[in-house]
Amino acid sequence: MSLSSASWPRLSGERCLSIDVLRALTIVAMLLVNQWHGVSGVPQWLRHYPADADAMSVADIVFPSFLFIVGMSIPPALQARLPRGLGAVLGNVALRWLGLLVLGVLMVSTESGSFAAAAMPLSIQAWAALSCLGFFLVWGSLSGGAALAWPWRAAGVALLIGLAWVWRGGADGGARIAPQWWGILGLIGWAYGIACLAYLALRGRLVLLLLAMGVVLAWRMLLPGWGDGHAAHALIVLAGAVTMLLFYDQGLSLSLARRRALALGFALVMALLATGLRPAYPISKIYASPSWILYCSALSVLAFYGLHAWLDVARRGMPGWRWLAPVAAHPLLTYLLPFAIAALLPLLGLAWPPQALQHGLVGVLAGCVFLLFVLWLVRVLGARGVRLRV
Repeated sequence: MSLSSASWPRLSGERCLSIDVLRALTIVAMLLVNQWHGVSGVPQWLRHYPADADAMSVADIVFPSFLFIVGMSIPPALQARLPRGLGAVLGNVALRWLGLLVLGVLMVSTESGSFAAAAMPLSIQAWAALSCLGFFLVWGSLSGGAALAWPWRAAGVALLIGLAWVWRGGADGGARIAPQWWGILGLIGWAYGIACLAYLALRGRLVLLLLAMGVVLAWRMLLPGWGDGHAAHALIVLAGAVTMLLFYDQGLSLSLARRRALALGFALVMALLATGLRPAYPISKIYASPSWILYCSALSVLAFYGLHAWLDVARRGMPGWRWLAPVAAHPLLTYLLPFAIAALLPLLGLAWPPQALQHGLVGVLAGCVFLLFVLWLVRVLGARGVRLRV
C-alpha cells in the first residue's frame, strides 16, 4: 500500500475549535453523569434508562458522543503518521488499542463486587492508587515534553503487571484478573481499533466508509454474540470519521454549503433508519441496539453541525472556554482524575461524596462542585506541563 498516494483524504493540520468544544462538553457531561450515578432523586432524563425501556436520556448519549469524537480524530491523526509507513501506522494503532484495553480492564477491576479484598495483600484503594501511578509512568509526561524516559516507563509496566498479578476476585478469592467487561476505555479501544483498520483498508474513501458502516450495522444485527457490541460502537466511530471528511476533506470539491447539506442528509438518513429499525430493535444503551446507535450518531452529527455553524462559520465565541480548553487538550487526564481522587481519599481517611450529599438537588449540586474542582485541577496540571496520552 502506497501511503503517500494523493488518493488519501487531505485535511488541514489546524485544530478545529468546534471539535475541541464538542470533546470538552462531552467529557464534562461524562464526568457529571458518573458523579450523579449514585445520587437518589435525580430526574430520569439525567439517569440511564433500563435495558428494556425503549428510551434514552441525556446520560445515554454521552458515551456515544465520545465515540463520535474519537472517530473525528482518526482521519487527521492517521494522516499525520502516513509518511512514516504502514508498519509505523499500524504499530501506533495497535499500541493505543492495547493501552485503552489495559486501562479499561484495570479500572473495571476496582468496581465493587469484582474483587476479593480479603485475598489481596493491599486494599483495593491502594491498588487503584498504584494503578494510577502506573498509568502515569507508562503514558504520562512532564513539562509538556515527550513521554517519560524508558526506565520510568518500564517501571510503570512492571508495576501494572505486578498489580495484575496480586489482584484476586471470586467468592473464594481464587479468580485472577481478566476482562469482566472492558470498561468505558476498553470499549473505546475496541471501537477505535476496528474503525482505524477499516479506515486504513479503505484508504479513507468516503463512499467506502459509508458502505463499511452498512457492513458493521449488519454485523451488529445478524451476528449476536460475535462481538456485536464492539460492532455497534465501531459504527459510531465510523460515523465520526465520515463527518470529519464531509466537513474538512480538502480533496472533496464541495462548497461549505454543500458540505453542511450533506452532513444534515447524513444525520437524517441515520435517524430515519433508526426509526425504521426501532420496532424490531428497541432503543437500548445497555444492549447497544441498532436504533440507539443510529439515533446517537445522528444527534452527534447535529451537535457538531450546530457548533461548527456557531464557532467556525459565524465566528462566535464559546462562553467559559478558558475552563473548557484544558479539558479538550487533556481528555484522558480529565477522565482519570476522578478515578485517582476516589482511590486516594479513603487512604487519607476522607470520603466523597458524604452520605448527606447523595440525595436530590443537593447531590446534583455536589456533583457540579466536584466537576469544578476537577476542571481547576486539570487546568493547573496542564499549565505545569503534565500530560497523559495513550
